[in-house]
Amino acid sequence: MNAAKENNKGFEEGTIDIVIGTHRLLSSDVKFKDLGLLIIDEEHKFGVEAKEKIKKLKTNVDVLTLTATPIPRTLNMALLGIRDLSVIEDPPEDRFPVQTFVLEYNERIIKEAILKEISRGGQVFYLYNRVKDIQEVAAKLQNLVGDSVKIACAHGQMEEEELEEVLIDFIEGRYDVLVCTTIIESGVDMPNVNTLIVEDSDRLGLAQLYQLRGRVGRSSRLAYAYFTFRKDKVLSEQAQKRLAAIKEFTELGSGFKIAMRDLEIRGAGSIVGKLQHGHINSVGYDMYIRLLSEEIRRLKGENVQPEIEPQIDIKVSAFISSSYIDDEKERINMYKKISSIESKDDANDIYDELIDRFGYVPKEVDNLIKVAYLKCLCKKAGIISVLQLQEGLFKLQFLNREMLEAAKERFLQKGLSCSQNKDDTLQVLVANNWLDTLIALLEDLE
Repeated sequence: MNAAKENNKGFEEGTIDIVIGTHRLLSSDVKFKDLGLLIIDEEHKFGVEAKEKIKKLKTNVDVLTLTATPIPRTLNMALLGIRDLSVIEDPPEDRFPVQTFVLEYNERIIKEAILKEISRGGQVFYLYNRVKDIQEVAAKLQNLVGDSVKIACAHGQMEEEELEEVLIDFIEGRYDVLVCTTIIESGVDMPNVNTLIVEDSDRLGLAQLYQLRGRVGRSSRLAYAYFTFRKDKVLSEQAQKRLAAIKEFTELGSGFKIAMRDLEIRGAGSIVGKLQHGHINSVGYDMYIRLLSEEIRRLKGENVQPEIEPQIDIKVSAFISSSYIDDEKERINMYKKISSIESKDDANDIYDELIDRFGYVPKEVDNLIKVAYLKCLCKKAGIISVLQLQEGLFKLQFLNREMLEAAKERFLQKGLSCSQNKDDTLQVLVANNWLDTLIALLEDLE
């Protein structure tokens, strides 16, 4: 019986307590007697199909996934509460953030970076992710830095013994530069390698870039990472965003921030399928997230209050004119910010931003912010609609009679003129400065 069959027998009979393996453990011929805990390291290396197989191993198995950069789909599920999330933020002692540079390929800079690292007794990873001409790149690099620099190549298509020999020689310092593919992305810990140069970095994903940067700076020395792209190449919008993110998030423990940015760039993915598709495109992302979040809380047994979307029908001009914010994209962004007001602090923050960026706030924009804040107050007070009958006279419809009675009592205590209509709506007369007065009244109901 070969080793694989012997191990499989041990898994099935329960004579083996801990199993350490690759994707091979997900094969149909591998069975477990009583699997209780599954730990997945480098979770981002597992595709959706692999994760679906993991679910079928056992319905009540505890799963702990470890990764520096969770994929958007996994991160989205954690943020929604489908999965629990724990973040380790404290870096190891005596570590420094990797100095990160994003630039067009420049032979002079590359040469200087390599020779500088070698002069301080360190080594270099030079990443070129195409096996077909990796030897040519190594030869070109040799000509650039001179024969005194020892260069080796490593990639996944090499024979196992040859690859192992090259890596051991590199670890033992027989080579100064390792020209390699992304095989170094995970599981490589070489404290003496403190400069990373990536060619055609725009071809790589954001999580990949972050993982690769993590291969250097694994000691008390300051490390450097150079992410290059071809000279005069026009980068795609997504590539620009990825490279901007890897340059922006350089502090230690930035994996979570990187993953959040990746979620923004690539989208959340489908929770039950393999792709980003389904009704999400029909209802919109914000609505999809809200509905999904409510359903998750309901399944957890939490008390989920129905979402109120108040209808505000009042006689006021509320808009952002092009003369105030001339850039259409900026106007749309500001409309989105105003529509998402959830507190008085949010409203004040928007006032501060507008004054800082665009100057004095016009009356129409001021009204827009107040109406958005009024809508937020209506949600909290259980008001379904606000209808302006005439100057200062409003009809309020509440979610239920209890809320109506409480509001009526509060208004009468304040000496306001209010009456309950036959259709269970409340009619309220407020002062001349009616919009501000109405807001103040609803603030008092909180």
